[in-house]
Amino acid sequence: MGHKLNILLCDCRQGDPVMTPVELNFAENDPVTVGQALIQLQIASSAKDPNIARKGCFGVFGKRKDWDSPIYDGDRLELYSELLIDPMEARRKKANKNLDNRLQAKAAGRKGRFLSKQS
Repeated sequence: MGHKLNILLCDCRQGDPVMTPVELNFAENDPVTVGQALIQLQIASSAKDPNIARKGCFGVFGKRKDWDSPIYDGDRLELYSELLIDPMEARRKKANKNLDNRLQAKAAGRKGRFLSKQS
């Protein structure tokens, strides 16, 4: 005899998130993990599956989880899309943009003082 697990699957990989209630059946001695849920849902075949192997592509209630993390009744299993831009690169670009703006403001101030002295 096994036990049932009711979870909510939230697929955010393409467009708007799609929420689907799912009932999973586990045998008594089966581990109830995120990985086993993904296998039962036919989203992945193993932890090395290229569709799901990249870091941070699934989680529970907004928290990234590992393949072996436990999953409980009532959890929301979320599937995430790839990042469109590297967060470190985005921070670097923003910092450079802010620095450019500050330097331009200083240059404009110096130019204004220089022009007022010539008058």
